[in-house]
Amino acid sequence: MSLVARLSFITICALAVTSAVAQAQSLEVKRYNPSEWTKGRFSEVVTVNGPGKTIYLAGIGAEDENGPAGASAPILHPGSPYEQCRYAYDKIKRLLATHGASLVDAVKQVVYVTDVRFQADVAKCRREAYGDGPIPANTFLVISALAIPGMLLEIDVTAVVGK
Repeated sequence: MSLVARLSFITICALAVTSAVAQAQSLEVKRYNPSEWTKGRFSEVVTVNGPGKTIYLAGIGAEDENGPAGASAPILHPGSPYEQCRYAYDKIKRLLATHGASLVDAVKQVVYVTDVRFQADVAKCRREAYGDGPIPANTFLVISALAIPGMLLEIDVTAVVGK
């Protein structure tokens, strides 16, 4: 390789590294906890701003948003996976709206349930929540338990909106 070709290659590599560093430095990460009880425990919403805005919602379930700070929130709709799911999607919609998004902007969701028999109720609830809009990439997992006794399901969502 000639000296000119090597210098050109080095220059291109340096520009690529400089561009990547500039992009990484322009990202702004913010974390939000609209529910008092979650403060200091986990982030309910994380947004990443760069060329677009990515919104990460923590697992959302039927935890009472008005639960006291510093303790696990009471679970609403005990024993009803369908009603817990409806409440979770209601919270998801409101959290997304707070950050300029809606379920149409959701690109990924993971649904965790404690019993595979809840799949039909959750599928019905999801269809109702998304309506005629697109359903994002979805993972459905059956696990042995969730963080708070009485939780039957939890849904985490990632959404992306343009600037």
